[in-house]
Amino acid sequence: MHATATAASGAEHGGTHGARQAHGDVAAPRHADIPERVPGTARGRLRVLPFLTARRAPTVAAPVRALNRLPLIVAAALLTPAAALAVAELVVTDADRLAVYREFRTAFDAHRYSDALPLATKLVELTEEQYGASNRALVNPLCNLGTTQYRLGDYKHAEDSYVRSVKIAADTGGNGDRLLLRPLHGLGATYYATRQFEDASVTLQRALDLSRNLDGLLNPGQLTILDPLIGSLVSLERHSEADREFQYAVRVAESAWGSTDPRVVRPVDRYAHWLEHMGRYPSARAQYARALTVGEGAGTRAARLVIEPLLGIARTYRLEATNGNEEEGAQYVDPFAQSGFGMTSDRSPRGLNPDGEKALLLALQTIDRMRPVDHQVRGKTLMELGDWYLCADQTDKSLARYREAWKELEQAGSTAPLDEPRQLAYRAPASSVTRSPLAERTNAEEHSVEATFTVTRDGHVTNVTTNSSDASTGQQRLVLVAVKRARYAPRLLNGEPAETQGVTLMEKLLTKKPRQS
Repeated sequence: MHATATAASGAEHGGTHGARQAHGDVAAPRHADIPERVPGTARGRLRVLPFLTARRAPTVAAPVRALNRLPLIVAAALLTPAAALAVAELVVTDADRLAVYREFRTAFDAHRYSDALPLATKLVELTEEQYGASNRALVNPLCNLGTTQYRLGDYKHAEDSYVRSVKIAADTGGNGDRLLLRPLHGLGATYYATRQFEDASVTLQRALDLSRNLDGLLNPGQLTILDPLIGSLVSLERHSEADREFQYAVRVAESAWGSTDPRVVRPVDRYAHWLEHMGRYPSARAQYARALTVGEGAGTRAARLVIEPLLGIARTYRLEATNGNEEEGAQYVDPFAQSGFGMTSDRSPRGLNPDGEKALLLALQTIDRMRPVDHQVRGKTLMELGDWYLCADQTDKSLARYREAWKELEQAGSTAPLDEPRQLAYRAPASSVTRSPLAERTNAEEHSVEATFTVTRDGHVTNVTTNSSDASTGQQRLVLVAVKRARYAPRLLNGEPAETQGVTLMEKLLTKKPRQS
């Protein structure tokens, strides 16, 4: 899970509370208009993000430098009238900074981040000149600078900007200061983007706690903080914490907008993908069915909103049949089979529930009614249908769908999703970190096995060998057996299935630590 930068301006960084929220990728808050007033400024003076260009007078530069320790008013009184006028022109005003800020916002909103960067830098410099290097007025300009650097992929300098902003906000307002929200979120998102997941989880949790303290436990502003936090927890394999936050995100969305609002679809869909990733296929399918129900009631947006849930429903049926179910002991009633589209639940010879194929065909019919045709979405759906047929051992039908998908993706501009083999079915050993009961325990130690193999043009795995490992011989054997049983979708070369050699799979295994004598 990836996060994009928090957006520029004095508000939306880390979930803009009381300002506009981003619609789309999680952790990509956009800017908000210039808010509140700057503490310490004259009553009634608007806070302005500092972006100004001071005018200089070369003819009086030396006298001015000589008086740099005197207040400007005193210095002006000691100079000649011409020199005093020049000194007055050196004073940065809110109006100057507002003009530069507007220029910055124009460039930033147009995604011209290279043009916005020097303006963001100037804003910080001018704010320092007007208020000093540690004044609270610098918090938002530094956020603007960090956000712009983030959008340009300059994470090192973005981190520096956010760290400085956090320090100033905490030093001048304490750890409960609202001004901390934006830089904390930006800093956490930067850590996440650079795969510093431990630092990201700590920083984002701090931002999340502050958001809940300031705006309530179920405020929707926290959703942009939750997204990169969840991504960090998943990457750290802190599965129970990640599951808790996924559920909390759904609860927040439902509390804010109602359980039938289309904005609920996204957090529900993300939770469904997480459950699917963890092998909890019936539970994942229930969440996809929930998103489908909401999408169907979305009016003109319904067609696009129902496609992803339909694909998810089909995929969980396929994965459950090929990989097994981690919830086999649980009592579960499939809501899709019970109340879907009049589908039966008879099993095919391969154990695939035909409801999955019907869901895919329904998605394809829905896409074909959309105008204009979305070749990207249609290509993705055809890939899923090809995957279904491949796992049902209907190779000819599968490869025909893959060829169609390649043509659709070519029209969309990129066939990259079909350029490499894709794993369709793989049942990890019981000692895998994804299945072992030792996960998240302190008395477990981790080992790894990297297998190398060939994926044939019909998706079978051959020539499996161990490439590297620190696991025992028995553990390596278990991984190799699991890989041999795996099924992959073949890559397509110029629209035709092709064999791929040198494919790798890394499996992490857990064992109990030996007892200390």
